[in-house]
Amino acid sequence: MSSHPSFIDLVLQASFVVQFVMLILLVASVLSWTFIFNKRKELSRSMEITEDFEQEFWSGGELTDLYRKLAGHDIQPEGIEKIFMAGYREFSRMHQKSDISAEVKVESAQRAMRIELSRELDRLDETLPFLATVGSTSPYVGLFGTVWGIMNSFRALGEMKHATLANVAPGISEALIATAIGLFAAIPAVIAYNRFSTRLDRLAGRYELFIDEFVTLLHRQA
Repeated sequence: MSSHPSFIDLVLQASFVVQFVMLILLVASVLSWTFIFNKRKELSRSMEITEDFEQEFWSGGELTDLYRKLAGHDIQPEGIEKIFMAGYREFSRMHQKSDISAEVKVESAQRAMRIELSRELDRLDETLPFLATVGSTSPYVGLFGTVWGIMNSFRALGEMKHATLANVAPGISEALIATAIGLFAAIPAVIAYNRFSTRLDRLAGRYELFIDEFVTLLHRQA
């Protein structure tokens, strides 16, 4: 009694087109998981930096001391730290000019922080479009491999005089693996994209709130 072919056997017996589709999906899946782990670590670090900075910012210390501390760090400032430094640096530069109104000084600092905010969000959003693309296209790529494999199976079946289910079943099984791999690549990518988008929106909201609060503080100092 012959044993059923294994998963590896079905992949190796598939046509070149189906194998190529499987390879593309496997590469996409590996890249997706790499981006998922890196992005999860990156967002967690950004949130941790934000919480630590806000706690120190509202502790009542001098803003000048905080700026010098961040500027003197061996570690490059990140996230909300860079937003604060951009705003404070611009405000200090404009504050040295006596012929400029307080409103202009504050607006200039706010504009500098908005620019830094945009750069930071672009950096955090860098790999999310790839996850969205994998999540939306992988099932269709896998389906293409399945349709191609089934088409070949029925073409071969038409050339047989006595066709049975046993003749066509292996070919259909090979083809369906492409759809399975497509779903395997798509589902984690979609879940990760939705989760990271939510966390990024929450982080962006905290950045926006900090800018508004910092601008209010600068108005008092100006």
